[in-house]
Amino acid sequence: MMKKGILLLVVLGLLVVTGEVRAQVGEDMLVATMSSEPGEASMSAEEATAAAVQEVKPPKDDLTEPKEAKTRLERVLDSKEVGQLGVANFLQVAIRRAVSNGVPANTIVLMMLFPLVAALIAAARHVVGLHGFGIFTPAVIAVAFLATGVTVGVILFGGILLMATLARMVMRKLKLPSLPRMALLIWFVSMGVLGLMLASPWLKLEGLVKISIFPILLLILLVETFIEVQITTTLKTALVMTGQTLLLALLSFLVMSTQGLQEWVLLNPEIAVVAIVVLDVLIGRYDGLRLLERWRFRKLLER
Repeated sequence: MMKKGILLLVVLGLLVVTGEVRAQVGEDMLVATMSSEPGEASMSAEEATAAAVQEVKPPKDDLTEPKEAKTRLERVLDSKEVGQLGVANFLQVAIRRAVSNGVPANTIVLMMLFPLVAALIAAARHVVGLHGFGIFTPAVIAVAFLATGVTVGVILFGGILLMATLARMVMRKLKLPSLPRMALLIWFVSMGVLGLMLASPWLKLEGLVKISIFPILLLILLVETFIEVQITTTLKTALVMTGQTLLLALLSFLVMSTQGLQEWVLLNPEIAVVAIVVLDVLIGRYDGLRLLERWRFRKLLER
């Protein structure tokens, strides 16, 4: 019993000594921290601030969102004086008054570029020979790409079409009428897009995480056109037309996202409006062979 008591006293003594040492070390560290030079602390704060600034990415310039491009386009308007109201500048005066009363400048630019995109798509069909899903579909896809970005937009577009094709194959056995079948198809596509959005944090698709409902609904509504083409033609023809539609949409996106063209249209709306009308008439006047047809029948034309 005597030995156990001595051993217990020794252990208690060690615990007390260890506690005092730890307390002393903690006090020394606190004093050292408080007595450190302010320059080192400020340097650490500056380094942390610089690292935080580097991690912050600039916001994406979205022509479909008024708050994104408002400052830049309004500065462009302020850079040019209009003068007195006349026949040659009535649109410029009207645009400036509308913007000063709250109409977003980027919305005006988008509405003026949309007819230009439609004219270019018509030229691609009538002169070049590209067969897309009409004029409206590629133009709307281009507007959706403005909101999502090309990478996220193409992923969404491809995922929606893939889900629509698989859903159509599954629904063949159900033999539903047209409208219920289309409603069920939209359900499949919506669930597929929802799954893609839920998986976007793991896929590291930041644009898909912050995407609004507007471009998603636009792309989903185009499923009906794609399915109708599949029903009336073969799957191969539908895929070719889909690829050409995507190509036209990307070209339209490049046109609408060009800042120089946006600024020129905003500063010269009268010239832009008349030029688009003239371009449409010239495209309609063309009655020769399409460029792809010339390439296809080049051997016959050489004879």
